[in-house]
Amino acid sequence: MAGYQPKKRKLTAEINVVPYIDVMLVLLIIFMVTSPFVTQGVDVNLPKTSTAKPASELAGNSDSDFIIVQIDKSGELGLSINNEPVEQGMTLQNLIVRVKAELSLKPNSPVAVGGDAATPYANVVSVLDQLRQAGIPKVGLLTDIKDNTK
Repeated sequence: MAGYQPKKRKLTAEINVVPYIDVMLVLLIIFMVTSPFVTQGVDVNLPKTSTAKPASELAGNSDSDFIIVQIDKSGELGLSINNEPVEQGMTLQNLIVRVKAELSLKPNSPVAVGGDAATPYANVVSVLDQLRQAGIPKVGLLTDIKDNTK
């Protein structure tokens, strides 16, 4: 009888990933539990600006027109160019087309969005977002200019 010879097994080196997965799941749970506490907002009173520049300074050279998108408290949109009202009661799509047309004529014209003090912030953000999605690269916000001469 021949002697019993056990089969020689090849040794394979494998990484045991079960502890790694356990640690990752624990970290994921910790981040999921703590993330709602990090993203909570607080009520703030936004300050008025004292360093805002007049529109004539922002427009820069004389070949650019200052384009102002106006939003009143009821959400109605209007458009002014160089402080001259062009159209009131526009739809958002018409406003975007008109602003793009003005920018195609004078590409260096700054665009600013101004809202009434009673305008909901969501309306202003929505208009800013839509202008940005339409491909208008630089859009600013209008503020009241503090008169230091009084």
